[in-house]
Amino acid sequence: MRKLFDPQSIAIIGATGDRRRIGGIALDHLVAFEYAGSIYPINPKYEALFGLPCYPDIESVPNTPDLVVLSVAAASVLPALERCHARGVAAAIVYASGFAEESAAGAALQDELVRFARRTGMVVSGPNCMGHANLRTRAITAFATLFKDYPPPAEALAAKDDTGYAAVVTQSGNLCGMLYALGCERGVRFKHFVNTGNEACLEFSEYLSYLADEPDTRTIIGYIEGLRDGARFIDAARRLRANGKALIVIKVGDTEKGAQAALSHTAALSGNQAVYDAAFRQLGVMRATDPSHLVDIAYLARFSARSAGRRVAVASISGAMGALLTDLLVARGLDVPTLPDALQAELKSRAPTIGMLANPIDLTAQIFDQAGVATAVIGSLAQTEAVDAVVIYATGFLLDRIADEAIAVARSSGRLIVAIDSGRATCREALQHAGIPVFTDVARCVAALGTYLHWRAFQSTDAAPVIPPSQDVSGSVSVPGIERDADEHQTKRWLAGHGVPVVAEAVVADVESAVRFAQGSSMPLAVKILSPDIAHKTEAGGVRLGVQGEAGMREAFAAVHDGARRSHPDAKINGVLLQPMESGICELIVGVTRDPVFGLAMTVGLGGIFTELFRDVTHRLLPVDESTAREMLRELKAYPLMTGFRGKPAADIDAACRAIAAVSRAALALGPACGELEINPLLVRQVGMGAVALDALLLTAQTAPAAEPEPV
Repeated sequence: MRKLFDPQSIAIIGATGDRRRIGGIALDHLVAFEYAGSIYPINPKYEALFGLPCYPDIESVPNTPDLVVLSVAAASVLPALERCHARGVAAAIVYASGFAEESAAGAALQDELVRFARRTGMVVSGPNCMGHANLRTRAITAFATLFKDYPPPAEALAAKDDTGYAAVVTQSGNLCGMLYALGCERGVRFKHFVNTGNEACLEFSEYLSYLADEPDTRTIIGYIEGLRDGARFIDAARRLRANGKALIVIKVGDTEKGAQAALSHTAALSGNQAVYDAAFRQLGVMRATDPSHLVDIAYLARFSARSAGRRVAVASISGAMGALLTDLLVARGLDVPTLPDALQAELKSRAPTIGMLANPIDLTAQIFDQAGVATAVIGSLAQTEAVDAVVIYATGFLLDRIADEAIAVARSSGRLIVAIDSGRATCREALQHAGIPVFTDVARCVAALGTYLHWRAFQSTDAAPVIPPSQDVSGSVSVPGIERDADEHQTKRWLAGHGVPVVAEAVVADVESAVRFAQGSSMPLAVKILSPDIAHKTEAGGVRLGVQGEAGMREAFAAVHDGARRSHPDAKINGVLLQPMESGICELIVGVTRDPVFGLAMTVGLGGIFTELFRDVTHRLLPVDESTAREMLRELKAYPLMTGFRGKPAADIDAACRAIAAVSRAALALGPACGELEINPLLVRQVGMGAVALDALLLTAQTAPAAEPEPV
């Protein structure tokens, strides 16, 4: 990987003197930007290109290059790679399209490429990729012409710079170029430019793994259509976090059309978006909504040496803009806390002309006519423990008036201070040099802060464990402690062994036994067909509720059997399940599924028959403990129903959290055998009365339906 990212010598097979063709663009970049390593153009048609000797083949170059760039047609790629391997080449970049993204024949050709890389150990980037660029060494092999508009900096990048540098890594060549250009315009300083293409031999996460340990790169921005190796991504994200590095991505595929477009572009499944979001949240990956949002976050990450968090102080020359900023920040999940009385009194004494003091703070234009007042206000906000970050709003010339005081505060404080300039202040560069990021658009500033400050708060917490996905669920997988084709009753008994509270119930084989049970029950009963082959009993006509007395039981017993026979004539019937009708505060769904990328993931949401209608759910990768379960419940729109909504009793949230954590443990105990595990509903009773699983379903990895790339 080092030879791919930092080659000391480069050969281009298919080089040309035409600066409009991809083999000429890359060669032109290397020469024009004065790459210091050895350059070996290879093309039998030429004796020299761009003042360099041109060689007829790889065998003719005087030394084995670290990196070979293949600017040849798809059909010529493998023969060329074989010759490179024979020469001892360790790394290659393949520009050519015409592989898995185009056709079945192309997919077969890509399979051959994969086999070659595995057999030889050569690191092969692509195919169908734009190439790479190391902007520090000028090893620019990407055929993007925008490097002429946004050239690498004239000075060498400082490896020990506190703010570090950025890398852009994308699965799209066009997006790679767009993000690089937007980032340069925004003040993001890049070291690496990487387009991964089809990722036949090197998956997205392998690039992240390399960058996680590279000292110069502090921020990685990316575009993802689909990941192929969830375990490697989890490991890379953990290492990035441990090293204090920011990972910011755009992930497409939220809609069915977007998922289809991603599949046709690079043959990558977009996957379950809800699980991606859960993984990103747990791993500390920032998800951007669009290219501008992404580069704005990356720009803020330049200032990551400064302390920051979710609590924001707003200081504005306009009371109206202060109110608007507050609304926008709160809408992004940030806190604009009321300042302590003592701090308000201090501010009033030092700046008596200030309007509002509680937060937001109305500076009023008069403050700019009084030297030292801005220092007092901004300095106090930068020192108080009541907030984590400060946002200053001012129009151009007014920002210029207080710039020196703001800079003095920034130099003496380690806190993040952000300026919003709605005019044309001349002090922007000086502010940035002093560690104060500057925005000119309120909405873009708040959107970036909304993502970045949540990440900074996350970085200060202990990392929650995430179990990497099992890489092998094929073949015969044993199911610990339970039959592979377990029915509802067997599943609930097994769950109870893992600490999940389950309802008291009885299994009967004949109608007379059912009648006797009903006659002995003081409560109405739920009557359910018991079969490992019928997952959704209600839709199959296999459930009757509120059953009482002999006549009611006989009718219900016959009805659930008739429904099962009509809907599933070949189903195995293990009897009928009888359980008392239960009531409580609310019903939850608690389910675990096996995601094809990230492995076991839990869904918690509003349960019962309305689950699919309201889709009020939240997700996490396993494991989920009681603390995480509580976080998940608080994220639900229906959470107020559990806290005593409109005078009704509060639900036993502690018991619900214990049950959710127990489901997580049960799923992990199944290991690779767990395909799908669901409790719907988990009835949560009044505080102090517990929670109970009323229904349960287990599908093993072999019986669970195959995951599809559907948006959620």
